[in-house]
Amino acid sequence: MTPNNASDDGRGDRRGDPQGESRWSDLDRPPLNAAALRRALVREGSLYRAVDVVQRTGSTNSDLVARAVAGQAGEADEGVVLVAEEQTAGKGRLDRRWTAPPRSGLFFSVLLRPAEVPVARWGWLPLLTGVAVATGLSRAAGVDTALKWPNDLLVTVGGEERKAGGILAERAGEDGVVIGVGINVTLRADELPVPQAGSLALAGAVETDRDPLLRAVLRALEEWYGRWRAVAGDPVACGLQETYAAGCATLGRAVRAELPGERAIVGEAVAVDGDGRLVIATEEGVQEPVGAGDIVHLRPA
Repeated sequence: MTPNNASDDGRGDRRGDPQGESRWSDLDRPPLNAAALRRALVREGSLYRAVDVVQRTGSTNSDLVARAVAGQAGEADEGVVLVAEEQTAGKGRLDRRWTAPPRSGLFFSVLLRPAEVPVARWGWLPLLTGVAVATGLSRAAGVDTALKWPNDLLVTVGGEERKAGGILAERAGEDGVVIGVGINVTLRADELPVPQAGSLALAGAVETDRDPLLRAVLRALEEWYGRWRAVAGDPVACGLQETYAAGCATLGRAVRAELPGERAIVGEAVAVDGDGRLVIATEEGVQEPVGAGDIVHLRPA
């Protein structure tokens, strides 16, 4: 949070949290500057209509979905961005929870209303967001990132592939989608929730100031979303399918897809098809598209 516009309703900025701890207690993790973010992102002709930064919330996705469904004036428009300095119940895929120390990462959600795009193509939105996040972080943080299908951001730490971020898309009424993003920025080795986790700092990022990182990611999202929407969501025409495949660490790998109903498929991930599904070639010679499931990268035998 920025130290201005004091408020007690959770939407403004406060000098201290409810327990009285100073928000400046960790000088390596300064609060976001909400006013500067608005000046940079909310402008004539921009996708973004509002950027709200809150001190703490359960889940930015849940909050923004609720706003969108309620249809409150100015809060249900496309391009509303909600950012939290801390999430206490951040959501991932398959009902997983995402937690991290205050101000150690970027935790935000964006409301989109892609009216020009057939609903059948909305499944590309998490993949589009992954491309945008990787693009923005490459530009601003100087970190090589890769995408694990369908929604994970990978970085290399000590020669090992680690998850540093995730994406979650949720419907918001009949015509809206909320895209949520969580990125570990300054998470330290002793703060990692699991050994497989990583952060931009641990991956050697040249920039860990969250303000320019967030601006870069949101600008890349605006660029890719505009291109995708302009061609009615055609992933080939806007270059999304090709770009995603080029940056996808899952392709060419041996994988296990854990599917609903306790079913699993093992094989090589060979393509991402026109619907955004991962195509797996099995040992039986069958190419099976997977639209939902948990993908495990298998180590070479």
